[in-house]
Amino acid sequence: MRKWYSLIDKVYALPRLEQAYREVRKNKGSRAKGVDNQSIADFSSALEENLCQLSRELKEGRYRPQPVRRAYIDKPDGSKRGLGIPTIKDRIVQQSLLNVLQPIFDPEFHPSSYGYRPKRSAHHAIAKAERFSRYYGLDHVADMDLSKCFDTLDHRLIVQSVGKRVSDGKILKLIGSFLESGALDGARFTPTKKGSPQGGIISPLLMNIYLDAFDQHMKNSGIRMVRFADDVLLFAPTKAQAGKYMAKATSYLEKELRLEVNKNKSSLTNLEEGIHYLGVVIKPYGVVVSHKSIKRFKKKVKLLTPRTKGQSIAFYIKELNPLLRGFANYFRIGLTKKLFQDLLSWIRRRLRMMVMKSWKSWKPLHRQLRRMGYKGNFLKISVTRWRNSSTNLIHYALPNKYFSELGLYAMDTVEGNTLHQYYQTVLNKI
Repeated sequence: MRKWYSLIDKVYALPRLEQAYREVRKNKGSRAKGVDNQSIADFSSALEENLCQLSRELKEGRYRPQPVRRAYIDKPDGSKRGLGIPTIKDRIVQQSLLNVLQPIFDPEFHPSSYGYRPKRSAHHAIAKAERFSRYYGLDHVADMDLSKCFDTLDHRLIVQSVGKRVSDGKILKLIGSFLESGALDGARFTPTKKGSPQGGIISPLLMNIYLDAFDQHMKNSGIRMVRFADDVLLFAPTKAQAGKYMAKATSYLEKELRLEVNKNKSSLTNLEEGIHYLGVVIKPYGVVVSHKSIKRFKKKVKLLTPRTKGQSIAFYIKELNPLLRGFANYFRIGLTKKLFQDLLSWIRRRLRMMVMKSWKSWKPLHRQLRRMGYKGNFLKISVTRWRNSSTNLIHYALPNKYFSELGLYAMDTVEGNTLHQYYQTVLNKI
């Protein structure tokens, strides 16, 4: 195994910092400010000067990361997930460090590790899991959940794990300084004695380096696995064997890596019952979208289509489209043709209800019907009742074409059952 002795010069090299800046700027989270309240635009206003200063500080060993800004986002179960937002300056350094370290570590990672790796995705992980369970006959699974993995990584073990491949003391010191920079939650400073903050650019790579010891332990033990970040599946031919694998994995994770396995969220399952993984369920006949994923999607749609509208329908459609496109593109790997049709029909019904609510009475409905050339009976129906949104009169007044012309994303035309597109890639890397 090759060892790298001098890398810090690559991190502070001005061309690398410039590249890192461009990558940070392209990132969706670039607008978020750190504890210094500096925006990406502020940094860019004196770009050359700021990058040169950053390069000098790193070269001379004067660079010190600032604390991350604590922020919280909602989790699907209703709880909050804590994020750590670094400053723009720190993000650029982390990105440069990532660009140097990732080519060293990534090629040696376990072939069934898929989270936060280049040219790998959740779709690849699902395809691998589906092949193990349906193609290789390993239809009993230990489904393991790690409790707050990012927040519980041991700092000493992180540095030791990196140090197995990198001997540059300045690199190791730089990583340590990021881990120990602390966090500001409002005005309250909290030292960070363990963990690598979610939101840090370097954190996903550090987690993969940390967990690779577990991955290799499973490989050396002859255990087939798929891991996407901290979501782990272990595959076995029998339930008893799956139980043994779970016990072995739990022992290693808790004793050697000082992580906690969430016993309440970890379980044994099988293909017949359905293997739940990354939002889908692997069944004997194929992959389907989980009920939880559908429920979360509908909840988001409801939030974006309020009954009392203050904007035009075109506005709400524009807000809806990224959600519909993202959902369809992710879940198209499964058997989704009927599901996408049903969901789009339901969404159009909600949009019809929004228009009906704005009419307030049957009179605007009748005016709309006349404009459409309707020749039937003009029934005086209530436009405030959900059940009436599916009547023939409402469909005539507000046909599917009406919403299509306003730009509603046609998720029912998205090709489904595309998981086979990933088979060749994952089977070459078993």
